[in-house]
Amino acid sequence: MSGFYDLMLLLDPTAPEERRNAAISETESMIGSGGEIVTNDDWGTRRMAYEIDHRPEAEYRLYQFNGDNTLLDRLNQRLRITDAVLRFRIIKVKPGQPTPPPPDQQAPRRRDDREPQDTKVAARAAADAPALDEAAPDAGAADAAGVEASAGDVAVADAPPAPEE
Repeated sequence: MSGFYDLMLLLDPTAPEERRNAAISETESMIGSGGEIVTNDDWGTRRMAYEIDHRPEAEYRLYQFNGDNTLLDRLNQRLRITDAVLRFRIIKVKPGQPTPPPPDQQAPRRRDDREPQDTKVAARAAADAPALDEAAPDAGAADAAGVEASAGDVAVADAPPAPEE
Protein backbone atom coordinates (compact mmCIF):
# COMPACT_ATOMS: atom_id res chain seq x y z
CA MET A 1 0.00 0.00 0.00
CA SER A 2 1.53 3.28 -1.14
CA GLY A 3 1.21 6.54 0.77
CA PHE A 4 2.43 10.12 0.77
CA TYR A 5 5.05 10.92 3.44
CA ASP A 6 7.25 13.71 4.80
CA LEU A 7 10.80 12.86 5.86
CA MET A 8 12.54 15.52 7.97
CA LEU A 9 16.24 14.76 8.15
CA LEU A 10 18.54 16.52 10.63
CA LEU A 11 22.19 16.11 9.67
CA ASP A 12 25.22 16.78 11.86
CA PRO A 13 26.89 19.99 10.62
CA THR A 14 30.18 18.99 12.30
CA ALA A 15 30.39 15.73 10.34
CA PRO A 16 32.70 15.73 7.30
CA GLU A 17 30.98 16.99 4.18
CA GLU A 18 31.51 13.75 2.28
CA ARG A 19 29.73 11.81 5.05
CA ARG A 20 26.75 14.22 4.96
CA ASN A 21 26.64 14.04 1.15
CA ALA A 22 26.78 10.24 1.32
CA ALA A 23 23.82 10.18 3.74
CA ILE A 24 21.84 12.54 1.50
CA SER A 25 22.57 10.61 -1.71
CA GLU A 26 21.83 7.27 -0.03
CA THR A 27 18.49 8.57 1.27
CA GLU A 28 17.55 9.96 -2.13
CA SER A 29 18.52 6.75 -3.93
CA MET A 30 16.54 4.60 -1.47
CA ILE A 31 13.45 6.76 -1.90
CA GLY A 32 13.94 6.81 -5.69
CA SER A 33 14.29 3.02 -5.91
CA GLY A 34 11.24 2.19 -3.76
CA GLY A 35 9.06 5.20 -4.40
CA GLU A 36 8.99 8.65 -5.93
CA ILE A 37 10.43 11.91 -4.57
CA VAL A 38 7.87 14.69 -4.94
CA THR A 39 9.83 17.55 -3.36
CA ASN A 40 13.30 17.91 -1.92
CA ASP A 41 13.87 21.06 0.16
CA ASP A 42 17.20 22.05 1.69
CA TRP A 43 16.40 24.29 4.67
CA GLY A 44 20.07 24.86 5.50
CA THR A 45 21.75 24.95 8.88
CA ARG A 46 19.42 26.15 11.61
CA ARG A 47 19.52 26.41 15.39
CA MET A 48 17.58 23.65 17.12
CA ALA A 49 15.22 24.22 20.03
CA TYR A 50 17.14 21.65 22.09
CA GLU A 51 20.68 20.39 21.72
CA ILE A 52 21.18 16.89 20.39
CA ASP A 53 24.46 15.26 21.42
CA HIS A 54 25.74 18.68 22.57
CA ARG A 55 25.16 20.19 19.12
CA PRO A 56 23.05 23.37 19.01
CA GLU A 57 22.60 23.39 15.21
CA ALA A 58 21.67 20.90 12.50
CA GLU A 59 21.36 20.86 8.73
CA TYR A 60 17.65 20.42 7.88
CA ARG A 61 16.36 18.63 4.78
CA LEU A 62 12.71 17.92 3.98
CA TYR A 63 11.69 15.19 1.54
CA GLN A 64 8.13 14.57 0.42
CA PHE A 65 7.70 11.25 -1.28
CA ASN A 66 5.36 8.46 -2.26
CA GLY A 67 6.29 5.02 -1.00
CA ASP A 68 5.18 1.79 0.60
CA ASN A 69 5.80 0.11 3.95
CA THR A 70 8.90 -1.78 2.80
CA LEU A 71 10.52 1.53 1.82
CA LEU A 72 9.67 2.97 5.24
CA ASP A 73 11.23 -0.04 6.97
CA ARG A 74 14.42 0.25 4.91
CA LEU A 75 14.64 4.02 5.55
CA ASN A 76 14.12 3.55 9.30
CA GLN A 77 16.77 0.85 9.48
CA ARG A 78 19.35 2.73 7.41
CA LEU A 79 18.88 6.21 8.89
CA ARG A 80 19.18 4.88 12.46
CA ILE A 81 22.71 3.63 11.85
CA THR A 82 23.99 6.45 9.65
CA ASP A 83 26.54 8.53 11.56
CA ALA A 84 25.82 11.87 9.90
CA VAL A 85 22.11 11.76 10.83
CA LEU A 86 21.26 13.34 14.18
CA ARG A 87 17.49 12.76 13.97
CA PHE A 88 14.86 11.92 11.39
CA ARG A 89 11.10 11.77 11.38
CA ILE A 90 8.79 10.17 8.82
CA ILE A 91 5.20 11.39 8.94
CA LYS A 92 2.30 10.20 6.83
CA VAL A 93 0.65 13.19 5.18
CA LYS A 94 -3.15 13.25 5.15
CA PRO A 95 -4.77 13.71 1.74
CA GLY A 96 -5.43 17.36 0.94
CA GLN A 97 -3.05 18.64 3.61
CA PRO A 98 -1.00 21.62 2.39
CA THR A 99 2.75 21.29 2.09
CA PRO A 100 4.76 22.80 4.94
CA PRO A 101 5.96 26.31 4.22
CA PRO A 102 9.67 26.82 3.62
CA PRO A 103 11.50 28.35 6.56
CA ASP A 104 11.98 32.10 6.70
CA GLN A 105 14.86 33.33 4.61
CA GLN A 106 15.90 35.62 7.46
CA ALA A 107 18.58 34.43 9.81
CA PRO A 108 16.96 33.14 13.00
CA ARG A 109 17.09 35.60 15.86
CA ARG A 110 19.73 34.85 18.39
CA ARG A 111 19.06 34.88 22.09
CA ASP A 112 21.52 37.78 22.52
CA ASP A 113 19.56 39.95 20.06
CA ARG A 114 16.29 39.65 21.97
CA GLU A 115 15.42 41.77 24.97
CA PRO A 116 16.51 40.01 28.14
CA GLN A 117 13.61 38.68 30.19
CA ASP A 118 15.05 39.90 33.49
CA THR A 119 14.64 43.55 32.42
CA LYS A 120 10.91 42.99 31.96
CA VAL A 121 10.69 41.46 35.43
CA ALA A 122 12.71 44.30 36.94
CA ALA A 123 10.54 46.89 35.20
CA ARG A 124 7.37 45.21 36.47
CA ALA A 125 8.75 45.01 40.02
CA ALA A 126 9.69 48.68 39.90
CA ALA A 127 6.20 49.59 38.69
CA ASP A 128 4.58 47.61 41.53
CA ALA A 129 6.87 48.99 44.25
CA PRO A 130 5.67 52.03 46.25
CA ALA A 131 7.29 55.31 45.34
CA LEU A 132 10.01 56.60 47.68
CA ASP A 133 8.13 59.80 48.48
CA GLU A 134 5.10 57.72 49.61
CA ALA A 135 7.22 55.75 52.09
CA ALA A 136 9.04 58.81 53.42
CA PRO A 137 6.13 60.33 55.45
CA ASP A 138 5.63 57.08 57.39
CA ALA A 139 9.31 56.88 58.28
CA GLY A 140 9.32 60.51 59.35
CA ALA A 141 6.28 59.98 61.60
CA ALA A 142 7.94 57.02 63.29
CA ASP A 143 11.10 59.04 63.95
CA ALA A 144 9.08 61.97 65.26
CA ALA A 145 7.27 59.72 67.72
CA GLY A 146 10.59 58.38 68.95
CA VAL A 147 9.82 54.83 67.86
CA GLU A 148 12.76 52.89 66.53
CA ALA A 149 12.22 50.12 64.02
CA SER A 150 14.15 46.97 64.80
CA ALA A 151 15.64 44.70 62.15
CA GLY A 152 13.05 42.05 62.97
CA ASP A 153 10.18 44.45 62.30
CA VAL A 154 11.58 45.32 58.90
CA ALA A 155 12.06 41.67 57.95
CA VAL A 156 8.46 40.85 58.90
CA ALA A 157 7.17 43.81 56.93
CA ASP A 158 9.09 42.69 53.83
CA ALA A 159 8.09 39.02 54.12
CA PRO A 160 5.42 37.73 51.74
CA PRO A 161 1.99 37.14 53.24
CA ALA A 162 1.31 33.72 54.70
CA PRO A 163 -0.74 31.41 52.45
CA GLU A 164 -4.40 31.17 53.37
CA GLU A 165 -5.76 27.78 54.25
